[in-house]
Amino acid sequence: MVEIAENLKGVPYRYGGVTPKGFDCSGLVHYAYHKAGIKIPRTTQDLYRVSRRLPIEQAKPGDLLFFKINSRKLSHVGLYAGNGRFIHASTGQNRVADGSLEDPYWRDRLIGIGRLPVDRM
Repeated sequence: MVEIAENLKGVPYRYGGVTPKGFDCSGLVHYAYHKAGIKIPRTTQDLYRVSRRLPIEQAKPGDLLFFKINSRKLSHVGLYAGNGRFIHASTGQNRVADGSLEDPYWRDRLIGIGRLPVDRM
């Protein structure tokens, strides 16, 4: 999934987007998993609901990072790439881009790390 997402860096952000013409955050995650042959929910809230929470020390590439951005509710998801890095469809950069948990902006907004129970299609 990480390699698939890495190859999509630079694709434009598009609210509701689920294709290489444009992605929103959960659309990018859904697309990467789907291309890897794994069926997962589409929305950030559903991804959070079905994932198993784990501490950052146990995060592996392909796990999900969940964030609260401008509200009290869960509003963003990224794909963990390892070494504190993640890939996400960024509204701020208006494209699929790298993020870092060393960046205080992201570190302060992280609310959970999740691992999905995966079903192969």
